[in-house]
Amino acid sequence: MQRIRAEDAVVIQPSPSLPLIMLALMAAHLAGMGAFLTVPVLAPAMAAETGVPASLAGLHTALVYAGALVTGPLTGPLIRRWGGVRMLQVAMVTVGCGIALAAFGHPVALVASALVAGMGHGPVTPGGSHLIAAHTPARRRALVFSLKQAGVPLGAMFVAALAPALALLAGWRVSILAMASIAFLVAIAIQPLRAGLDTERDRPGAGAGLLAVLRESAANVGMLRSNGALARLTVMACGYGIAQFCFSTFFVAFQVASLGTPLAEAGLRLALAQAAGVVGRIGWALLADRLGASRVMVACGLGAAAAGLALALAGPDWPGALVAGAGILMGATAVGWNGVMLAEAARLAPPGQVGGATAALSFAFGITMLVAPPAFSVLIGVTGGYGAGFLMCVAAVLVGAVAIAGARR
Repeated sequence: MQRIRAEDAVVIQPSPSLPLIMLALMAAHLAGMGAFLTVPVLAPAMAAETGVPASLAGLHTALVYAGALVTGPLTGPLIRRWGGVRMLQVAMVTVGCGIALAAFGHPVALVASALVAGMGHGPVTPGGSHLIAAHTPARRRALVFSLKQAGVPLGAMFVAALAPALALLAGWRVSILAMASIAFLVAIAIQPLRAGLDTERDRPGAGAGLLAVLRESAANVGMLRSNGALARLTVMACGYGIAQFCFSTFFVAFQVASLGTPLAEAGLRLALAQAAGVVGRIGWALLADRLGASRVMVACGLGAAAAGLALALAGPDWPGALVAGAGILMGATAVGWNGVMLAEAARLAPPGQVGGATAALSFAFGITMLVAPPAFSVLIGVTGGYGAGFLMCVAAVLVGAVAIAGARR
């Protein structure tokens, strides 16, 4: 009998279960939200020491997306070379390092923090879509993707509630380092999944040159020209994303500066809005699997427009419950649409190119976010208030709703 040497043996690892994959991806999204919200949520506490105005939080969000634009389009090629789990691990470590840089407090460190954290966040969404697409039954696509994406509002809720509280107890620097440590812990925790999920990587050296990676990345972005349905979905995502990230970035600062709300209370209201986003993502997904994705996404746009209009009109004499209610509606709609959109992107993607299609959509999304939050900051400076910025959000979601309504027809 021929003896098989141990080094020649191939061990087939069983694939992790769908719930375990979803749990890991939710954790990655939760940690990834620290890249966007840690500095904006702590901006009022940091301003007194650093001298950086809290109204410049929109610039931070834009810089995060500038970093994401560098790595997002590279995700598809790198997934095939490294595997989806390794891609997420590298992303989490990069996010953690980026967040930690903000603890220096110097304006240069804050710029570097946003860019590095954004480079880490760029692969998170397309990498997660790649890992989960093959394990998702078509009839439950919207629900599964929405449950995975629930980590985004959960992470935002977590940061919005915990970061201000830690800042009050131990200072804003300790709070920043705590948010960074979460990303490092997630990178370690998902390592056991690699053996079962990163099994279809390209062999070492197979088309791994930089030019090959760049060519494939450009081809992925080119899907937006050749796939009209994906292009309409991208227009909607960009419009809705303006409302989502401008709201998440400025809601706390708006309450503190315009309404006189204490920082901890303002952070709690943002946490409630993000909790509504968690519920919204699941509820919209259940409706989308029954009624169709486009109808549900139009409804999200109309709800976000109503909430944005309410925030634009809000003033110091408004009851706190009314402001919180407008935030909750914004969370349920402007934060709750992403899972349905990503499920639809996976449906529209060419076979085997879910990660590439999602990266292409994310690239266009990132360019939009590079412009929109700074535009919100400019509107604050020009008008002296936040109303014009929230009206910009209303206009953006209405454009997105029209785009996706046209796709339904």
